[in-house]
Amino acid sequence: MATIIGLKQLRENVEKYVLEVHKGKSFTVVKKSKPVFRIVPPDEDNEMWETVVDFTEFNKKGVPARELLRRLRSLNAKSRKTA
Repeated sequence: MATIIGLKQLRENVEKYVLEVHKGKSFTVVKKSKPVFRIVPPDEDNEMWETVVDFTEFNKKGVPARELLRRLRSLNAKSRKTA
């Protein structure tokens, strides 16, 4: 059964809830007493999940999002020029 939490409560304590979801807990998030979404742990056996790119293969610490976005924008701009 999911625990009910407020949207403000979630925003102010994101890390706490991330850890709880990682442990298997589920949450229903409400705004003005109405449910708006659920947070549930991913189903590890679900075949819908697929690893597209493992950025740790390029750098053990991963790739910073800013660097990734910069490179993607650059590639996108180049493809627009050739189209």
